[in-house]
Parts: sequence; structure tokens; C-alpha cells
Amino acid sequence: MRSVHTVQRIEAAAIALLSVVAVVAVYPRWWWVILAAFLLFDLSMLGYARSAAAGALSYNAVHNYAWPAASASVALMTSSASPTLSTFAGALACAWAFHVGVDRALGYGLKLPSAFTHTHLGGIGGHDE
Repeated sequence: MRSVHTVQRIEAAAIALLSVVAVVAVYPRWWWVILAAFLLFDLSMLGYARSAAAGALSYNAVHNYAWPAASASVALMTSSASPTLSTFAGALACAWAFHVGVDRALGYGLKLPSAFTHTHLGGIGGHDE
């Protein structure tokens, strides 16, 4: 099972790297957005102030690749009609995918409702599931 987690972490690192490459290649004046917005996505952890289950729900709702994919789709669909919206959505997609990729590469996977340290990639910080 450990090798599966390693492969998933390597894939996540590749996505993070590709996100940086994409933002530099497509939106060179917006490269800084991936750094400036990095911690913004972690506001989803505020659910942990209520409970581990609520925290896992709010964290997982933000820390997946569906939203960056949706934002990238908006960027592609609006490129002709609204270049400003397209640029914003594209840079957001890169920043979001970068954040999720870095988190997963570091072992911060999707959270299980039992505790913050329990993830689909195993325990965080030496904690076992």
C-alpha cells in the first residue's frame, strides 16, 4: 500500500510542477498568483473549529482537482468572449492545482472524518490511520 501512496505523491508533485510551467507559459505576468494565493485555499481548514468531520468535509471540498479543472474550463470557454475573465480563471486554475499538488506531494491528502492527521495517503507526521 505504501508504494501506491508514493506513486500518488509523485503524481501530485508532477501536477504542481506542470501548474507552475503552465502559469509561466500562458500567463507570464501572473506567475506570482500561485504564491500569493497559496495559503488562501487552507482557509477551508476552518471547519476543524467545529469538528473533525466538518473540517474534513470543508477541507476535502476545496482540496481536490475538480475545482481547478472547472476553472480551467471557464478559462478555455471564455478566452474569445472575455479575455480578462479567461486570464483570471486560468491563473486561478493554475494556483489551485499547484496548491492541491503541493499538499498531496507533502502527504496532506484528502482528510478522513476521524482526525486531521488521517488522510487517504496515510497518517501525517508519523500518525497511523
